[in-house]
Amino acid sequence: MKVLVVDDDTITREMLCHALNAAGYEVKSACDGTEALDIIRRESYRLVISDLEMPKMNGLDLCKAIRSEEFDGYVYFIMLTTHGASKDIVAGLSAGADDYVTKPFENAELKMRIRAGERILGLEMRDMAIFAMAKLAESRDPETGAHLERVRSYSHVLAQRLSNLPKYREQVDAKYVQLVYQTSPLHDIGKVAIPDYVLLKPDRLTDGERKIMQTHTTSGAETLNAALLKYPNAEFLTMARDIALSHHEHFDGCGYPHKLAGEDIPLCGRIVALADVYDALTSRRVYKEAFTHDIAKSIIVEESNKQFDPDIVNIFLENEQVFIDINRRHSEK
Repeated sequence: MKVLVVDDDTITREMLCHALNAAGYEVKSACDGTEALDIIRRESYRLVISDLEMPKMNGLDLCKAIRSEEFDGYVYFIMLTTHGASKDIVAGLSAGADDYVTKPFENAELKMRIRAGERILGLEMRDMAIFAMAKLAESRDPETGAHLERVRSYSHVLAQRLSNLPKYREQVDAKYVQLVYQTSPLHDIGKVAIPDYVLLKPDRLTDGERKIMQTHTTSGAETLNAALLKYPNAEFLTMARDIALSHHEHFDGCGYPHKLAGEDIPLCGRIVALADVYDALTSRRVYKEAFTHDIAKSIIVEESNKQFDPDIVNIFLENEQVFIDINRRHSEK
């Protein structure tokens, strides 16, 4: 994380830079808002710590200027105030500041507030990445329609209800449920690597073409794993990779790509597996009409303990009407 420190007081500026360098941040400094704004326009700085009172351009005007311009991403702004005066804090937040630190500052508090900024920026980057990758996969397949939206909604219902079962309560918390909802649209990201003559074929696939299509699981996992190697602490990438790789595994071990069985299949993959199949069954394709909910339900029940985790099938059966409502709400016009 690159941090820009803005303060006209040399001692304060050097103290801030020293504390942040010691904490592992890449730091650059500016003497006033005008210089800081020039730096932000030339370079990529997502986090700014600025004094309130400065010559040429003060902290309030700098914050307003940043909010009025378009940068590649959101700039998190921490205002430095003197003695914690409430009027200064209100003025800073009104100008668009995200947080404040009172001078003289404590290193521990400064680091805590920067960490909070990093978390917020990380959420923005994560959501942007998920959206971009999901839309890329969707753009290759003109028949998906609202498929991604329905699958994420079905997956969210299944994960949320699983969290109420004692067996899953420790594993499936609110954070896990949210990650399933956010990353399930990436289940077919690997389809970007499938050639058009297979992906866009208007008829049923041959055995050879089916094998090519099945590689979308490993291709998707490899793509996401490459990003994970660069950002090893990104939990959403771990779950997205696991979903991409395992959502075609079968509970009885007859799926692909690795013929995993039972709880060796990641839970997130088992969740998305049912959501994905239900949507495929109830959606129209060039080679089939949409099945009714009852037909899709009978197929899923038949595949309980075979293709699907029986616990997840039971959750599905307990929430049939919710699935029907989601399907209607996101039906293709």
